[in-house]
Amino acid sequence: MNNSQLLQTKNYIDGQWCESTGKLAVTDPANGELLAEIADGSVADAERAVAAAHRVFPEWRSKTAAERAAVLKRWYQLIVENREDLARMLTLEQGKPLAEALGEIDYGASYIEWYAEECRRAYGQTIPTHNPAMRLHTIRQPVGVVTCITPWNFPNAMITRKAAPALAAGCTVVIKPASETPLSALALCALAEEAGIPAGALNVVASKDSRGVGKVLTQDARVAKFTFTGSTPVGKLLMEQCASTVKKMSMELGGNAPFIVFDDADIDVAVTACMATKMRNAGQTCVSTNRIYVHESVHDAFVSKLQAQMETLQPGHGLEEGTNFGPLIYRRAVDQVHGLVEEAVANGARLLLGGDFLPHGENYYAPTLLVDVHDEMRVAREEIFGPLAVVQKFRDEDDVIRRANDTPYGLAAYVMSENIHRANRVVEALEYGMVACNAGVFSTTVAPFGGCKESGIGREGGVEGMAEFYETKYCCYGA
Repeated sequence: MNNSQLLQTKNYIDGQWCESTGKLAVTDPANGELLAEIADGSVADAERAVAAAHRVFPEWRSKTAAERAAVLKRWYQLIVENREDLARMLTLEQGKPLAEALGEIDYGASYIEWYAEECRRAYGQTIPTHNPAMRLHTIRQPVGVVTCITPWNFPNAMITRKAAPALAAGCTVVIKPASETPLSALALCALAEEAGIPAGALNVVASKDSRGVGKVLTQDARVAKFTFTGSTPVGKLLMEQCASTVKKMSMELGGNAPFIVFDDADIDVAVTACMATKMRNAGQTCVSTNRIYVHESVHDAFVSKLQAQMETLQPGHGLEEGTNFGPLIYRRAVDQVHGLVEEAVANGARLLLGGDFLPHGENYYAPTLLVDVHDEMRVAREEIFGPLAVVQKFRDEDDVIRRANDTPYGLAAYVMSENIHRANRVVEALEYGMVACNAGVFSTTVAPFGGCKESGIGREGGVEGMAEFYETKYCCYGA
């Protein structure tokens, strides 16, 4: 690495790098090699981090928007200057190909840049009064201490997407990163410290004690807002814990994304979009396509072209030239995907590609394509977090909309059609927080990201993402 200061092995609490009695091993999922042993944070560490964030909150919120913006912009600049090192670190601890890691660093940095600008626009309102003797207006104020639990699949961007708007709004932050990928979080802290974010305003506690540290982050009365990205079952548990102190919450939870290809779609565009959403990060994204519905008249053509594209994927270590397909995060994830494939085939699905382990390492699973899938199979009901493409036929528009909506999840959906009238109808009819038409990658800093139903509450990104970290105060002045 060019910047050795990015490799930190201690937790960052109250502006200090803090050791712990226990150690947390960070390994390369591509080959199992030990990358580092870092401090395994405790409940006491989490409590100290919350206390620090609570103490410094009045100082940070009292800074002008311009002052906070200047610090955040410097943080952004430092990330850009160190993007190569940050991307290599991300690839090593998470497994995704270097090109994807570089894209994540740029994407993550964009949240810091955008919210540094957006914090200048925390406008209130003057309200036409109901009484000539009174004056009414609203102001926006930061909620307070914000705690975050972030996932391993995007260990850089999921931190900046939460921390940037929180800090920009004037909140202070405590983050528990996934224990599989803490190095990216600690590297961000090193750059935040250099940028001038005050001690205590940003804290990271990496820990294997998810239950104990999670209770501090969700139940401590000094915490005003909790935000989580992860599975729906874990999210439900954390919501229950937050209820004890009635915290504000943002939850970005699981998905079961439909990808609908109509008979009027451009098949080449549809295949390209499907590959982008299905095989990015080896299928380990919350908005990854789960159920591919293809009109029966174009089914065979679509499947043939999709299989041809999947066959071009080059598995390997993410730092090796030519690799565009990496490992899954751990062996348990591989076994889960393989179990879904075996169950589907046993119940009549047809395997066209893959369906087995790869020789590159224990965490690699072959890009896999299944057809002749029906709605009762687990692959059609459960979230797939891996390189498994599942194709089903459909005949008419109303039927595919019904099938696409027949799930407790509502995060992302995809529609492929060249008919603008049909596209509008279907986009509006799908019960999802985000719908992409003729595109496979849609997430951007400037737009709200989030789902409905059991896929979560709240939004990240865009002006909506900033609003999550404010309280709107109504002010009434009598004569």
